[in-house]
Amino acid sequence: MIYQIHLSLLGSRPKIWRRILIQSDLLLSDFHKVIQTSMGWTNSHLHVFSKNDVCFSEKAPGDFSWEDMGHTDYKGMRISDLLGHEEERILYEYDFGDSWKHDIILEKILPGEGNELGKPVCLAGKMNCPPEDCGGIMGYLNMLEILKDPDHEEYESFKEWLGGRYDPEQFNLNKVNKLLKSKDFGCQR
Repeated sequence: MIYQIHLSLLGSRPKIWRRILIQSDLLLSDFHKVIQTSMGWTNSHLHVFSKNDVCFSEKAPGDFSWEDMGHTDYKGMRISDLLGHEEERILYEYDFGDSWKHDIILEKILPGEGNELGKPVCLAGKMNCPPEDCGGIMGYLNMLEILKDPDHEEYESFKEWLGGRYDPEQFNLNKVNKLLKSKDFGCQR
């Protein structure tokens, strides 16, 4: 089966979102990579999926606090283990310091027969991903306000930190799909 997934960054205004197609048997570890690529994150931080108050994450070697947090190792788990019905949803959190929370909804289940998806595909999206380590949603919104005011005392330092230019409305569907096509998600058919 093919899943049409809607993923949106909670608290973002205007809404930052992506609509993607993935195979229903995609491993959660690969789904994490699809989210990272589709949204524009750099995979520099830890992450967790959660459903019904159960957290699913990757156990890092030598992480002794992991079990104390009550997480379930998602090794070998597939997205279909968490999402099986249309309109079902899970939460994905990336970077526990900034706490980027994403609402993930299974919008449609499409037949897989005769539909050779191969790699994940991004169908649509809106808005640019916030920069890594900008302080979560509140820090991001504050940054956007500062960037609107060249006279603000922090304007120049933010411009320098961002490498000169950041367009919050920019979303390049072709670029996202090119990146998705170039990565190995363990789902080539």
